[in-house]
Amino acid sequence: MTITTASRPPSVRAEPSRAARRPWWRGRWPLAALLALLSVLTVSPFVAMFIVALSPAGRPTVPARWPESLTLDNITMVLSSSGFVTWTFNSLIYAFVSVVIILLTSSMAGYAFAKKRFPGREAMFWTFLATMMVPFQATLIPTFVLVNSLDGVDTFWGLIVPTLANSQAVFLMRQFILGLPDELFDAAKVDGASEWRVYWTIVLPLTKPILATLGVFVFLWHWNDFLWPLVVGQSDATRTLTVGLTTLRTEEMQLSLLMASAAVSVVPCLLVFFLLQRYLVNSIAMTGLK
Repeated sequence: MTITTASRPPSVRAEPSRAARRPWWRGRWPLAALLALLSVLTVSPFVAMFIVALSPAGRPTVPARWPESLTLDNITMVLSSSGFVTWTFNSLIYAFVSVVIILLTSSMAGYAFAKKRFPGREAMFWTFLATMMVPFQATLIPTFVLVNSLDGVDTFWGLIVPTLANSQAVFLMRQFILGLPDELFDAAKVDGASEWRVYWTIVLPLTKPILATLGVFVFLWHWNDFLWPLVVGQSDATRTLTVGLTTLRTEEMQLSLLMASAAVSVVPCLLVFFLLQRYLVNSIAMTGLK
């Protein structure tokens, strides 16, 4: 007796529906037009800045008239200036050192507040978080008096150290680490891992998205910081780029050179953002999933 098996019907891939194939902007053209208008308004000042920076000196530029030719003479002159190079180097030191230290300290504090149990943890955390409500201008004079008494004025450590206690970074790290499963840490403790090994092999790899996001924010905060570097940096040896550009505005300087200086100062921020954009998107996506 022969047994016949029913042949399986060929698999048919479901085609996407017509609504799924329709572009997202169809039927939402007012929203798309509004977003396009906001994008143009946001980008136009940067475009105008770069056009003026690349225009010949003394020529009328936008919005009066589009320049007849573009040149790199203004950028070259700015980069060859010794003061501008020193200010840029100081800003890079101020931003990168602050980013590294703040990411390390905030991740350690966030791990302790999220996964460790010790007396007074909640009170300590909310007290530390309450410092976000105190404006920096209220503590500017006491901080300067303290740094001055320690001979930290016009030094790099006096510029960097008072800005390292970042309660917002600790809060974001704690909230992210709270979403990590406790089983990972329990398994590491069963295997005999020390606290430093748990932090280095579990916490840091799993918090790369939020670390990258905080790195972008902290870099932009310190790169664009003006008030504290203005008070502490009293010479070109420790003066940052934001303060240096302000001193140039008080001098008789052509608009094209000033815009070239501003354009060059924006480039590091754009590079940092584009390099870490993937981690920034992943951090937002993971936060939404949680």
